[in-house]
Amino acid sequence: MLTINKDKTRREQVEFISVDQLVPEDHLVRKIEKVINFDFIYDLVKDMYCLDNGRPSIDPVVLIKIVLIQYMFGIKSMRQTIKEIETNVAYRWFLGFGLTDNIPHFSTFSKNYERRFKGTDLFEKIFKKILQQAI
Repeated sequence: MLTINKDKTRREQVEFISVDQLVPEDHLVRKIEKVINFDFIYDLVKDMYCLDNGRPSIDPVVLIKIVLIQYMFGIKSMRQTIKEIETNVAYRWFLGFGLTDNIPHFSTFSKNYERRFKGTDLFEKIFKKILQQAI
């Protein structure tokens, strides 16, 4: 016999749980996070950012991880990637965002690419370093 749960109040139920508890142990993003240390990116981009001028920037590691999510999971556009990140707990975990944190606007990556990364070999260096760590 089929039982139907018509009680919609559970949707608004407050529970104490961490984002970490919601991401399966065997999820691909957990496996990547376990073997790849993305901190090397900070050294690669340090000359592309100003520490004391302008508004705070998006963490460059987050920008790169957003692109990784797009390619690893076959998402067609940056706009769609951001929509997926907004609703996917595993992606939020991988980027270091909580459930209520705002996700960067889809245009943030293209603006950073145009202003900082275009015409550089940054992505090639990052890809090579990630491959070295993975091996």
